[in-house]
Amino acid sequence: MTKIKYRFKGHESFILREGWLNKGMREVRNDPFVFSQNYGADVLGVGPNMAKAIRYWMRTCGLLKERGKQGVFLSKLGEQIWEYDKYLEDPFSLWIIHCNIVKNRGQATAWSLFFNEYDEIEFTKDELVKELINKAGNLEGLKKFSEKSVEADGEALLRMYVRKPERESDPEEKNISPFGIFELVKQKGSLYWKSQPPLHLLPAEIVGYLLKDCTSKEGAVSIDDLLTGKDSPGRILNLKRTGLVEKLEELEQKNYIQMNRTAGLDMVYLNQSVTGEEIVKKYFRP
Repeated sequence: MTKIKYRFKGHESFILREGWLNKGMREVRNDPFVFSQNYGADVLGVGPNMAKAIRYWMRTCGLLKERGKQGVFLSKLGEQIWEYDKYLEDPFSLWIIHCNIVKNRGQATAWSLFFNEYDEIEFTKDELVKELINKAGNLEGLKKFSEKSVEADGEALLRMYVRKPERESDPEEKNISPFGIFELVKQKGSLYWKSQPPLHLLPAEIVGYLLKDCTSKEGAVSIDDLLTGKDSPGRILNLKRTGLVEKLEELEQKNYIQMNRTAGLDMVYLNQSVTGEEIVKKYFRP
């Protein structure tokens, strides 16, 4: 089993912003060495630290592959997103990116801890940061880390997922995260809480995208595990049981899965072993 190298504050304190991934994908396709000189700042039209953040987010969400002296290239997922939805206008693309960030425990450690292990109903920013520091201290193999870096991740995480009220949003403002529309984290005053996203903005295929890594070798998994297991749809998507079952029923109608809810079994069985790439292709090219 590969030992995980955990990372905090890889984003240089910059949240993933609107337009960054499109710009990054475009320039990587134009030049594999775009990040070699001045971190790509000149070509991307941003400062050096911001350019490093763009590279970090592209790598963390699975759009970028690095090949040493050969430079950087779009991953298969990156090529698919560029082909089907280069401007990330379909919520499906953003959900895929969100899932990949949370599942990337090495590069986005705080995101993984927050969605997988943080269960407080309501919390303040200080309470979240304190608990993230505690959980980071319990990570196997992590001997030392900067508490300031974990704090920066906690603050970035809240800024990335809390939707700004319309009266506070400036269409010209560049510091806006595309994930706010999902309302995975809500805020009232100093209090925050996790929230189930609007289900009409969540394609069932996103649940399907997460299923393969949750099932046994036989392609079976319980609904309970899909609700609370590590990197499960319930965890990564903040789904309540009714919301999860609704999306599973949609997947069943599309012949991705079968559900057995008799005699209290509540089991899900994959009808076909499909890769994440195949799910992306089927969604955009049914």
